[in-house]
Amino acid sequence: SMKRGKKTEEAAADGENDSGSATAKKAKKSKEPEAPVLYEDPPDKMTSKDGRNANMKITSWNVDGLRAWVKKKGLDWVREEAPDVLCLQETKCAEKDLPAEITSMPEYPHKYWAASDDKGGYSGVAMLCKTEPLKVTYGIGKEEHDKEGRVITAEFHNFYLVTAYVPNASRGLVRLDYRKTWDVDFRAYLSELDVQKPLVLCGDLNVAHQEIDLKNPKGNKKNAGFTPEEREGFSQLLESGFVDSFRELYPEQTNAYTFWTYMMNARAKNVGWRLDYFLLSSSLLQGLCDSKIRNKAIGSDHCPITLHIAL
Repeated sequence: SMKRGKKTEEAAADGENDSGSATAKKAKKSKEPEAPVLYEDPPDKMTSKDGRNANMKITSWNVDGLRAWVKKKGLDWVREEAPDVLCLQETKCAEKDLPAEITSMPEYPHKYWAASDDKGGYSGVAMLCKTEPLKVTYGIGKEEHDKEGRVITAEFHNFYLVTAYVPNASRGLVRLDYRKTWDVDFRAYLSELDVQKPLVLCGDLNVAHQEIDLKNPKGNKKNAGFTPEEREGFSQLLESGFVDSFRELYPEQTNAYTFWTYMMNARAKNVGWRLDYFLLSSSLLQGLCDSKIRNKAIGSDHCPITLHIAL
């Protein structure tokens, strides 16, 4: 069935193309519509398995256009959340066009931006830090990937923080082959870092890993974000020594999503996908305190996620 996507990024998110939906709709006419099953983000846990207090708070948010997100008061939410580091994806904004509201934020004196070289208003990531990293690098050292402004890595005293906006396989899976290459190269990049220092990876990884990670797995097996190839790429990343922090803490938790298409009232119905993650080197697992999905925060088609960790 053809998708009605406002943009390729969203085609993947339809999640409503079950073949039986027409007959189901007829049957439902007589009944009240089902109440959506929402996810309640539980109170933050601030202590790790080994009894240490969280001393690092990191927030990641795909803002789907930084300028629009600033206008929608995204920064008010950030100030309330007050993470030590704020990572943003899909900023769609050249450095010269960044709004003063964010470039002047005194809470984050150390700000780093990556934008797409050849396509304006496309991709882009940012990292805003309260404490200055030892070193910051851009990309993963491969020109074919790095020209799209998708990765920033900050080295801190005892860990690396990587934020990434992973390429979408796109409508009709036109970029699936490119995505498979990316997955291999990105995994190699992360594994090399992990040898030197443990790392935290956050961002929009553009895959729902398991059926529990999206509302309509059956109808989406051939759609970007839930193809066998993308899911396998994510599994291989975990197998190479990384842990999905949310699933580690909440293995059975359903209805926990971070993305909802703007179409079909998907967010109100909680027809969503979990595409945004904090992955940790397995050696950091003992310090994991909590992995939050802040699904009440508005301003994008994604919600922010926050990690509490003892480092």
